[in-house]
This record gives sequence, C-alpha cells and structure tokens, in this order.
Amino acid sequence: MDQKPTSFADLCQLPNVAADTIGTLTRWRRYLETERRVSDHTLDAYGRDVGTFIVFLGEYKGATVGLNLLSGLLVRDFRAFLASRRNDGLSPQSTGRILSSIRNFYRYLARAEGIENDAIDAVQSPKKPHRVPRPLSEEAARSVVEILPDFADEDWVAARDVAVISLLYGCGLRIGEALALNKADQPKSDSMRVIGKRNKERIVPVLPAVRQAIDDYLAKCPYQLAPDGPLFVGKRGGRLNPRVIQGAMQKVRAALALPDTATPHALRHSFATHLLSRGGDLRTIQELLGHSDLKATQVYTEVDSARLKDVYDQAFKRG
Repeated sequence: MDQKPTSFADLCQLPNVAADTIGTLTRWRRYLETERRVSDHTLDAYGRDVGTFIVFLGEYKGATVGLNLLSGLLVRDFRAFLASRRNDGLSPQSTGRILSSIRNFYRYLARAEGIENDAIDAVQSPKKPHRVPRPLSEEAARSVVEILPDFADEDWVAARDVAVISLLYGCGLRIGEALALNKADQPKSDSMRVIGKRNKERIVPVLPAVRQAIDDYLAKCPYQLAPDGPLFVGKRGGRLNPRVIQGAMQKVRAALALPDTATPHALRHSFATHLLSRGGDLRTIQELLGHSDLKATQVYTEVDSARLKDVYDQAFKRG
C-alpha cells in the first residue's frame, strides 16, 4: 500500500473515504477519547489499524469506502484483508491486534450508528503461538534500576526514568498505566490507585523504595505539576511519551548485554514471576496485575516451572 495512515487525521485526507465514513470516524474518535478514555497510544493504534483496513478496501473494491460498503462486507472480504497483512509479513499477534481494532469500530457502528455487519463476528482471529513471558532475573532487574541514570543527560530526567521503571518492576504496572498517572495519583502511603485496561480500577501496594523514587523525581522536576496534570513529564513539560522509556531501556539492554526481550513490559513480567517464586498466590497476583481472567496470570506458573527446570538441569548436568 502506498498510503499508510498513521492517525485519525490522516484518514480524513484519504481520497477514497466517503464523507459519511469520515463523519463516523470523527464521532468514534470522540467516543474513544471522552467515554472510553483510552490512552493516546491506544487511540493512535486504532487510527492506524482501521485506516490500513480502509485503504485496503478502497484498493480491493476499487470504490469509495462509504458506510454502505462497510455494512455490506462479507467474511471473504475480511479474510482477504487479513491475508494481505500476513503477506506483508505481519505476525499473527499483530494481525490479531488489527482485527481487534476493526471489531471495536464495528461494535461502535452497531451501537451508536445503527449499522450492523454479522460477517465480522464470523471471522476468526489468527492463532497466536503459545509464548511464555520472558522476565528478567532479580539480579538483572536490580542492575537495570542501578545503571539507568547513567544514560540521562539531566539529573531530573534520570530520577524520572528510575521512578517509572520502579513502578513497572515494583508495582507491576503497564507502561501505559504508569504514564497515565496524574500528579494527584502520586502515592502518599503504602498503596495507590491505578486505572488499567477498560477503565478497571485496582489498588496496588507501593514499596517504600518505589515511593522514594517518585518523591526524588518530584523534588528534582523543574516543572510545576498541576494536580490534574501528568505525573511524569518530558523535557518540554508535556505527558511523557512511552517511547522515551523504551529508548532508555534499549540503551540499558545494550550496556548489560540483555536479550531483546528485556523491554519495559518485561519488568512487569518480572514483578509477577518473582512474586510467584517467593510464594505469592495466583489470585493475589491476578489482582495486582489487573488481569480479568486468571488464565492470563497462570502463564507465570510456566515461567517459574521453566526456571526451576533450568536450575535442576544445571545442578545435575552430566559431564
């Protein structure tokens, strides 16, 4: 595809999108922002995914993509789109995420616009390969926190990055949850309120070291942070972009010779795995992570079993 929309604004500029579709996309975005209160990252992903789908339809159907076309699509049309994504080299996981975005759009069409299409419900998501999370060892996780400040060019930036990483590893937050925190959410006791996926609220314990890291960052931050403004800010004072933390983690990964799987999200995996290895029960870990389904938490038992097997193999390795 020559045209690759990267946002909702790009969709409105495409020549093969009808006015009624543009209006619906605008209302969907407003719904996601105001009612669903999705993160900027999720909003961008929805825009890209549905935009890619609409661009494909314009080329595949050779027609302007209006609401009539969207409502009349058949199962084979959706499958043709998914096949094109696979041919472009996308993984089953990425293809499944795009399909999830399209489903979200069609749910909005049915609920808010009265436009239904049963075909989308008959399309099966690509099967994802079973993957066990790859956490860092306790030693590696500590090393990440210790070496992280070495790659910041200002003291307050170093303190900020340590505070964010401490929330991921010390509290099991997703990076999006940590960066969505406002100043008023700053933990002042041994627990804090977190808003996770689907606006689900949970209370997580906060270790003194994590609280101290946040306090240290706030003491050094050069900006006056409003209670209803972001807790973590970038160098220009706006809400911190996750790519900044991902970039910092990439530098640390190279310095410590860690595998590519050592990402900010791996620190959340580490939080869960290390809790489990120290006797934490699955139900408690499920609540701390904000998983709606226990199955999502049970994968960490596989991680712990695999770790024990490695230890056993090393201990009883035959010469």
